[in-house]
Amino acid sequence: MTNLVTNVAEAVEEYGDNTAIGYQGSETSYEEFWGQTGAFAAALEERGLGTDDRVAIYLPNVPPFVIAFHGTLRAGGVVVPMNPQYKAREIGHLLGDSEAKVVVALADLVPFVREVQDETDVEHIVSVGGDAEGATEFEEFLEPGDPDIVDREDDDDAVQPYTSGTTGQPKGVQLTHGNLASNANAASKLIPDGIRPDDKSLGVLPLFHIYGMTVVMNASLFHGGAYYPMASWDAQDAVSLIEDEELTIMHGVPAMYNDVINQPNAEEFDMSSLRLCGVGGSGIPVEVLRQFEELYEPKIYEGYGLTETSPITHFNSPIEGRRVGSVGKTVPGVDSKVVDEEFNEVSPVEEGPIDEEEADLREITGEIVIAGPNVMKGYYGLPEANEEAFTEEGGRRWFHTGDIGYQDEDGFFYVVDREKHMIVTGGYNVYPREVEELLFEHEDVADAAVAGIPDERRGETVKAFIVRTPDGDVTEEEIKEYCLTNMAEYKHPREVEFVEELPRTTTGKVQKFKLREEEGGAQ
Repeated sequence: MTNLVTNVAEAVEEYGDNTAIGYQGSETSYEEFWGQTGAFAAALEERGLGTDDRVAIYLPNVPPFVIAFHGTLRAGGVVVPMNPQYKAREIGHLLGDSEAKVVVALADLVPFVREVQDETDVEHIVSVGGDAEGATEFEEFLEPGDPDIVDREDDDDAVQPYTSGTTGQPKGVQLTHGNLASNANAASKLIPDGIRPDDKSLGVLPLFHIYGMTVVMNASLFHGGAYYPMASWDAQDAVSLIEDEELTIMHGVPAMYNDVINQPNAEEFDMSSLRLCGVGGSGIPVEVLRQFEELYEPKIYEGYGLTETSPITHFNSPIEGRRVGSVGKTVPGVDSKVVDEEFNEVSPVEEGPIDEEEADLREITGEIVIAGPNVMKGYYGLPEANEEAFTEEGGRRWFHTGDIGYQDEDGFFYVVDREKHMIVTGGYNVYPREVEELLFEHEDVADAAVAGIPDERRGETVKAFIVRTPDGDVTEEEIKEYCLTNMAEYKHPREVEFVEELPRTTTGKVQKFKLREEEGGAQ
């Protein structure tokens, strides 16, 4: 192959009159969509941008995201997706590190871009949904033209999402044309008959996130299916869209399925058009899965993956069978195994899931490592991080997920713990250090630690433990508002506790396990 977007061009050739994007009652055919991507690619070329230039997309799930994404690839550029919940403080690092020259932003978010623009390489700001000072409106930015697809190699960068590390600033993940094409095609083959041109996919997973980008948007558009984006999650709106348009595929995070079954009129919903419900981002509670399947016809199939693996590595496929409590088997074309600290493979259990309270997890678990065409090229400009992330063994390049799990003799994998301190809330990853760094900047905070605590809806939520300065009188509500003002909503502490001191080791490290024990949370 040459360029990831070639897969879309082939779908255009075969299914030109089919609906590519359905949004708020309007439909865009593949031919129309391809013309729009050409106009965006032509606009980049007109402004001197092309091969390897970064274009940041700072939008919710709206058609201009899909157009800018594929138009950038068509011009040979690299997409830098950014969470539209981020504030100036957060996007400043992403834009500076990626050296993005163009930002396509919601009009309301343009002020955040302008706030940091002088510290970055951003030359052009494109606004969506209205006029904004210092920006060109999306329709005005487009140029007439039908440029050729710029040739790219499998190992050339296509998308550079950012993922937070346990320490330091978020890292740019270099996902190549080969990575993303292989994973979208693998995802499409996990259901009976694959993704078909008559399939209609619910696009509620955010497009800045690799799950929504690869498994939903690209897998659909590569095969002539229709993609129905939603700018924000609302359970009633999502179900109405499924019913009205007779959507056939839904992917979501556990909190979304939990929201659906907890609607007051949940028993009235008709979900019978769905032939696949996929879930990822974090483990879905068995009780949520059970209640959903009691109410509705389709079953929920759980999977697993990471940004660095494009993302999907495991899935409980309807074809391969399902084991509740497992993240599934390794998807075709990808290899995975469980290894100990010396990188020796850990023997599988006979059949899972096992009773974790009775079993000695130290004997059966290890770190899950991944190899395959879906594994990232590396972290952008971070050779030391890349050295830590990979192990060369048996002629393969294995990526360390940082997740602890085990497998059984039937090939099903089970994740028992995330990276040591990472909080997974509603499918989003939150690393405590980022929140702690912000808290330490508050004049009334002398010491602070952040940990995840159980949450019925989100799986986990963020809690801050704070030691005030001697003269400090900051309140819980003031801390919450301070965090909301400076970072994405899902990262802010939903609970705040003021303490006299934090439990620490003799070397000064906060003993977060003690904080979790006091909350009754997971270790």
